[in-house]
Amino acid sequence: MARSKTSPRWLKEHFDDPYVKMAQKDGYRSRASYKLLEIQEKDRILRPGITVVDLGAAPGGWSQVTSRVIGDRGRLIASDILEMDSIPDVTFIQGDFTDDAVFARILEAIGENPVDLVISDMAPNMSGVRASDQPRAMYLCELALDLAGRVLRPGGDFLIKIFQGEGFDLYHKQVREQFDKVQMRKPLSSRDRSREQYLLARGFRGE
Repeated sequence: MARSKTSPRWLKEHFDDPYVKMAQKDGYRSRASYKLLEIQEKDRILRPGITVVDLGAAPGGWSQVTSRVIGDRGRLIASDILEMDSIPDVTFIQGDFTDDAVFARILEAIGENPVDLVISDMAPNMSGVRASDQPRAMYLCELALDLAGRVLRPGGDFLIKIFQGEGFDLYHKQVREQFDKVQMRKPLSSRDRSREQYLLARGFRGE
């Protein structure tokens, strides 16, 4: 079973984590910020003035990084099932991404303007039972890819957290069919014991 986030062992590991300490020092809301910062340093997916959709945004670590790079001329639409403290110039939509009504609200917030980048750090609440966790995680990935296919401009990019396991190979194939280039990233700030990886797809082919 996965360790509870209130267990003494988890709490000790969390507060001893160098990235947690760095986040506190640098003013980021979560250690996850450094995952995006590492990918940004390598792949330069964020640029001033672009439009970005951030899925699974709470508590806001990725939105903080994104908003700082895209600046005042950029546009950021963020969503999560959890509450997120506001960030200047970020449109936040709270709700369950698997709910059609929430999905529609995100599309409405995006409007007619094409999106340059969709990023997703979404994951279900993990039970530690892979047979049930993996399908739930892949379902979120499928929904995120569906959204990306609807809103990305031709040439746009897609970054998503994904877990190796059942459904991964088929998903990877589906993404390759829609984008010119697909790469896997495992940031140093991602814990070694975590199965998470990040799939980066570049050059959306459009319809």
